[in-house]
Amino acid sequence: MLRKTLDNLPLSRPYLIVTAIAVLIFYPTWARLAEAWLEFEQVLAHGLATAIIFLGLLLIHPPGQIDRQAPLKPYHLAGAVLLIVTTLVWGLLELVRIDTLAYLLLPAGLFATAWALLGFPRTLKFLPYILLLSLSLPIWADVVPALVDLASIVVGTWVGWFGMTALIEGNSITLPYGRLLIADGCSGIRYFAIAILLAMMTSILNDYRWRGWLITLLSAALIGLVANWVRITILVVVAYETDMQSEIIADHETMGWMVFGAFILPALYFSPVRRRAAKQSVLVSGDTVYRKGIIAIVAAVVLGPIALVIAQNTASQKPAWTINLPDFEQVQPEKMPLPMALPRDLDEQVWYSANTWISFAQSHKKSADEKLVPYLPQLFDNSIWHIEEQPEPGLRVYRNILTRNKVLVAQWYKVGSRTSWSYRNAKLLQIPAALAGETRFALITIQAFCGPRDCAEVLPRMRTTVTSVENQF
Repeated sequence: MLRKTLDNLPLSRPYLIVTAIAVLIFYPTWARLAEAWLEFEQVLAHGLATAIIFLGLLLIHPPGQIDRQAPLKPYHLAGAVLLIVTTLVWGLLELVRIDTLAYLLLPAGLFATAWALLGFPRTLKFLPYILLLSLSLPIWADVVPALVDLASIVVGTWVGWFGMTALIEGNSITLPYGRLLIADGCSGIRYFAIAILLAMMTSILNDYRWRGWLITLLSAALIGLVANWVRITILVVVAYETDMQSEIIADHETMGWMVFGAFILPALYFSPVRRRAAKQSVLVSGDTVYRKGIIAIVAAVVLGPIALVIAQNTASQKPAWTINLPDFEQVQPEKMPLPMALPRDLDEQVWYSANTWISFAQSHKKSADEKLVPYLPQLFDNSIWHIEEQPEPGLRVYRNILTRNKVLVAQWYKVGSRTSWSYRNAKLLQIPAALAGETRFALITIQAFCGPRDCAEVLPRMRTTVTSVENQF
């Protein structure tokens, strides 16, 4: 293995250099990503291992050489332009700390750096490795809700086929002797991510073309999903047959990996193996780096990290917002009918009057490391409170599956001088707010108990209250 690595080093060296330069240009985001890897959270437990696999594949199985019979123009100038544009966009996202989009630009920056220094043909050879490294990005949490919904539908259907007595409401399965919840931990995100990682490794080692890649990835994704659905179904059957008394229900981690192994190991065993030809015709030397691309690298450093440091020192602090509610009295947040799980960096105040609660939670961005719009977790307990309907834009009716109580909720976001009813849009509003030097954020929530049938009676007062609060700013 060591001899093979040393023999491949001349072919690996340019790609290792490109990787190091890309890490230098986008260093703040890469450093934050490395910290996320070391936390080993559920959705990113494979992150550090993926990065190590990326480097290992570059050393023992570097990108294939270029065929002299089908040469492509390097298009170095286009790569340089792409690198500068990518750096500018990344710098803007990093300035306002939109982490998800900043993370997504890391593989784009690596691709553009390779294009500027190595040319387009060799960058295409490097692209599969970049895609593999992309699996280490903390974007999997955004997939979890969709996987939970999909698992709830499939498992609910399978439970019906078994003829078991069960009440299925969304991701909740109520059995005669208890209730099972298909929560985020049951999404199967770990099996899904690892299956795709193994598929990418197989595709790279076999030098698959796009068709082989597509078939392998789709097969792996399906295996990861089906394995998780089978695991959850087994838990439901065991819970039903043992009256919720089996130890597997409380500790099913080992059983889950055994089910996943029963699916993935045969797939790996029977997957085809292709060996790379010992000799290939070469268009350019493996050590060749386009030296004029260094100009683009220097420009990217100036327009990226250096400009970011300068821009982060332009914000100005303003006093906290205040609202005047003469007909309301201030109460404790615990008094609200639908409790909210707010992050600690939000300072919350709650007012009450005539079946209406108003929550005003705000924060200030005081340093470059802080976000203008803080990360908001799942605010409401979706294991108990389900969204029943949305009578108007911005208004939602939540129903408690245990007590059947209904609560009408209006919620919107204040980002500097701008307002949004969507959290995703609020994240994007950080960009103009940051460029304007604004540092204040607020989350406004209004709640009211509904009648036993619907929320028609409280809608007029809710509209009036929303308008009254909006006019405060």
